[in-house]
Amino acid sequence: MTKAKSAFTAKWVEAVAATDKRQEIPDPSLKGFYLVVQPRPGGAKSWAVRYKGHPKFTIGSVAAWKLADARKEAGRIMRAYDEGRDPRAEKKELLSDDNLIENVLAQFVKRHVKRKNRDSTAQAQQRYIDKELIPRWKGKHVAAIRRRDIVTMLDDVVESGRPQAAVRLLALTRKFFNWAVGTGWLDASPCAGIPIPAPLVKRKRVLSDFELRLVWKGAEAIGWPFGPLVQLLMLTGQRREEVAAASWSEFSLTGREPFWTIPAGRAKNGNEQQVALAPTTISILNNLPSIQGGGDFILSTTGDTSISGYSRGKRRLDEKIMEIARNEAKERGDPEEVKLEPFTLHDLRRTLATRLGDLGVAPHTVEAILNHARVGVAAHYNHARYEKEKREALILWERHIRTIIAAEPGSNVISFGKISLREAGE
Repeated sequence: MTKAKSAFTAKWVEAVAATDKRQEIPDPSLKGFYLVVQPRPGGAKSWAVRYKGHPKFTIGSVAAWKLADARKEAGRIMRAYDEGRDPRAEKKELLSDDNLIENVLAQFVKRHVKRKNRDSTAQAQQRYIDKELIPRWKGKHVAAIRRRDIVTMLDDVVESGRPQAAVRLLALTRKFFNWAVGTGWLDASPCAGIPIPAPLVKRKRVLSDFELRLVWKGAEAIGWPFGPLVQLLMLTGQRREEVAAASWSEFSLTGREPFWTIPAGRAKNGNEQQVALAPTTISILNNLPSIQGGGDFILSTTGDTSISGYSRGKRRLDEKIMEIARNEAKERGDPEEVKLEPFTLHDLRRTLATRLGDLGVAPHTVEAILNHARVGVAAHYNHARYEKEKREALILWERHIRTIIAAEPGSNVISFGKISLREAGE
């Protein structure tokens, strides 16, 4: 039988050859830890523990368990025996359906995501779970997820052109496994030591008037429900989820000064926000279709839930924008290729903030429109809401939007970067 003269190494384990007899080879560096090699012709290799007279405990195959991970697992099994626990019973419990990744994720959403986050954040995290984690790992037990599985998932997301989505996905995955450790589902997180998959990028994209006009026209062309969502984002400067999940009960559309109240529970910073509604905004709201069967959401295809499918809607918008831009270029006889720098829906919010500053609106008013949390001394002493200033600024912005929409196609044309209209992070 083969014997190891020193601690197992991955290279040595790989080189061990099968014989006509079954082999159990002890690791000199960890008493009780064994490499088991089945006889020829199969020659399968696995890890096992024989400890203080307890029955042999099989950890798993060498193909499934890296040496370092198997050695850690052996140490955990030995500690369990020393503490009077039964690792066999624990393993049986671990392999129950309750420990399938989809079931543990459901508990994570119920006990942590929905309790610890505002609705919009919880919905965003649920989308990552539904689109990335469950399709990849469904049917696996939570303890079977390895660091390599997570790294492979992140690499796939980065290679699909969504590096910032990979960064957010790692943050969520790390949070999930830390929660699983803290609540007793796992002893250790497989996320330990995984580097951030892409540099954190702070976006600075601000759309020009020419681009804003194309976005508005594209939104008109694709129509309900994604088109009105984009137009409301442009006019109000509020966050995507705050607009998408708005309910009719939050709006007061009558009177001289109509407004929309975003409740504290739906606002990112937990502060209620009152948004002044300009005439064009009211017109869009009044022309939204009613969904049969009721429901209070202003943007819904079912009546029961707010709209989703942002990536699909954004792709349709990008395609329509390019179609309009190319048609207008042909009408002008412009031989140059139509180009447009990629943008995200959140860039519309940054554009409103930046351009309001260009139009002379005071910074504190812009911050109030964005409902940014105040910091420093202002957070303690200044509780002014600046409603009058916010209304004047949003009406000024609406008039600016109306002016650029009415502009002749091709006026104030700016040269943009190479076309690539996939929305980052979606």
